[in-house]
Amino acid sequence: MTEPSPSDPRAICVPCRAAAIVAVVGLLAGGFAYAAGWLTPQRLSANTVIDTFETNAGVHEGFRRNHAKGLCVDGYFESNGNAVALSKAAVFAPGRTPVTGRFAIPGPNPTASDNSVPIRSMALMFTQADGQQWRTGMNTTPLFAVRTPEEFYAQLAASRPDPATGKPDPAKLQAFFAAHPDTQAFRDWVKGHPPSSSYANAAYYGINAFYFVDADGQRKAVRWSMQPELPFDTVSDKEKGEANYLAGELFSRLKQGPVRWHLMLTVAQPGDPIDDATRQWPATRQQVDAGTLVLSQATSQDDGACRDINFDPTILPSGIEPSGDPLLAARSAAYALSYKRRTREEALSGAPSVKTSAQGGAQ
Repeated sequence: MTEPSPSDPRAICVPCRAAAIVAVVGLLAGGFAYAAGWLTPQRLSANTVIDTFETNAGVHEGFRRNHAKGLCVDGYFESNGNAVALSKAAVFAPGRTPVTGRFAIPGPNPTASDNSVPIRSMALMFTQADGQQWRTGMNTTPLFAVRTPEEFYAQLAASRPDPATGKPDPAKLQAFFAAHPDTQAFRDWVKGHPPSSSYANAAYYGINAFYFVDADGQRKAVRWSMQPELPFDTVSDKEKGEANYLAGELFSRLKQGPVRWHLMLTVAQPGDPIDDATRQWPATRQQVDAGTLVLSQATSQDDGACRDINFDPTILPSGIEPSGDPLLAARSAAYALSYKRRTREEALSGAPSVKTSAQGGAQ
């Protein structure tokens, strides 16, 4: 809600690399689409912005407006108790919490090739014994291209495909980048990080900051990531020629046993930017290994448990609170509207307009 072109960056040509960055920026924009109705002076509405996104990218009825191609996963989170001092949320008490999740690639097309973008995403819903939930959507980039909903909307407009080519106008995108130099850190990161060969060996980042609240009411700003136990590997030449290798690889891997990530919490220090997703915190910040995410089963998103979940990142248990990052409210509103539209379309048609195979690839 993440890496560069499918080729190794040491070998990729400069024009290809530029094209990959353009695609990443445009598609990630959809994942964090601004859709709140409180902006001034125009007070852009959810419908206005989501309509614009659909105009840019097309509509596939019954599917998410972004990250349409994906699969469901199930497992649990095994807390080691290390985060109890930071948050009173029950998910961090020693023991297991059930998890339902989803892996996906950015984009509105459920039949897109896995190599169409160099991004992977992980969305999770932790369900505590008391019924409270923690939902989070993560991408494989540790930062975002823009800081505010206003900047996002400008980016969305700049990404509109040219009718003559079907692709964004590079001149308009370059003009946007020139007017928004804060996007440079994101673009530099994308240039230097090739995509992973598997959903299972990628690291996923929450990007936005949140506040963890302890039992005494003390608040600390935190960002989190899921760090894989499997070693990172890049896409092979064989995989570059396959359209649906990510889901197939994960299904095959899970037959051999569960896959695991460590939930790493990064604690901010005074002066660290809390409300700016375009800026990373220093690598010297305190890191807390809060426990292990264990995923043991994958299913098609057509009938899997993740199908009807809205992974709204502001659905949080007691002990975790949203920061003032303006993208959080924007994401929440966008996800809600996307959910409303796709579920209505499913209800009217009886099923998604495109069915996916048991291996997660679209047919």
